[in-house]
Amino acid sequence: MTEVLSTGAKTGTRRPVPPIRPEYELPLEPLAESKSEEALPLYERLWQRTWLRKSLILICLALLWEIAARLQGNELLLPSFTTSIKALVEDISSGIIPSRAINSLDVLIKGYAAGVVLAFVLTSLAVSTRIGRDLLSTLTSMLNPLPPIALLPLALLWFGLGQGSLVFVLIHSVLWPLALNMYTGFTSVPETLRMAGRNYGLRGLRYVLLILVPAALPSIIAGLKIGWAFAWRTLIAAELVFGASSGKGGLGWYIFQNRNELYTDRVFAGLIMVILFGLLVENVLFRQLEQRTVAKWGMTR
Repeated sequence: MTEVLSTGAKTGTRRPVPPIRPEYELPLEPLAESKSEEALPLYERLWQRTWLRKSLILICLALLWEIAARLQGNELLLPSFTTSIKALVEDISSGIIPSRAINSLDVLIKGYAAGVVLAFVLTSLAVSTRIGRDLLSTLTSMLNPLPPIALLPLALLWFGLGQGSLVFVLIHSVLWPLALNMYTGFTSVPETLRMAGRNYGLRGLRYVLLILVPAALPSIIAGLKIGWAFAWRTLIAAELVFGASSGKGGLGWYIFQNRNELYTDRVFAGLIMVILFGLLVENVLFRQLEQRTVAKWGMTR
């Protein structure tokens, strides 16, 4: 190939000029022989359903429970799954379990809501001021390791035999883990979003609500789920110790009463009810919240 040379305008040096290659097109392979998209088999489509896989897990656990109870052969120590379900249905039909559940949920909602509000206030103060950050760090280091049920005797002295004592320990169980999650989420917000909020003139509460909360929502929802789990189990444990107030006991008191009367099948019926509430809140309430927010916005998979 003949080398084409050119002379630089300024330096006077001669440099090679690359040859111009001709353009060409390649024909595409025909798509007639390619297979069209095939539908998945029925079992694979069913296996992709999350609710079906979880239902199978629950069924397997129930079968293991039934087999273990029959091998044990002692209804007082370990009643079978069918016996416990029968006791559960009987007490639901008689209205005992629904009334106990309503009492528990009434206390739970009050304590949980108060804990969420206090956690939001503390965390907003922590991301806004240095003294708030030091306050949150000090209080969480002191009080987060403290078991909520250990405060129940003190709560009884302060608030007496009523819902106030239960609400107090529930606030303690919700406040600190939720505040830690919220603060972690707020501090992990990218600096670009922070600068955008400041450029729009957002300050104080509007800055927290419009910039920090949407960006930190995955951490906030995780904290809400942890706080709910802590509050629910703290309430049941507190009712086992605390009992009934004003003749209105919850599910924990229902379990405690039947344990004293050696109705083990009803003890397991109360435990099943506690588990069902946990599954309902986790897989319906929080799942819908995640799908309508962080999953819809592409913040999580």
